[in-house]
Amino acid sequence: MIVYNVTIKPEHAIHEAWIKWLKEEHIPEVINTGCFERATILRLLETDETEGPTYAIQYFAESKSLYNRYIEKFAVEMREKSFDKWGNKFIAFRSVMEVVH
Repeated sequence: MIVYNVTIKPEHAIHEAWIKWLKEEHIPEVINTGCFERATILRLLETDETEGPTYAIQYFAESKSLYNRYIEKFAVEMREKSFDKWGNKFIAFRSVMEVVH
């Protein structure tokens, strides 16, 4: 199992609208690519929230090839949609992990 983790810090000004968009639009759209089975939204605790809360959205892919398919065919468009909607009101970084247990 591959976990594609996207860590995002939205500004306070967009936080509530961003969470609604994330749950109702963005995550369903990513899941509908067929590359991931499910997603989980986590809020980081004990972090500096001066500029906004921090979230980790974890997408679960059955294989590295499905993750690679997402990156090659869908990732650029999804990132562009996020920037088109929210501009520079958030920061994000991504990591890829493999479940070992």
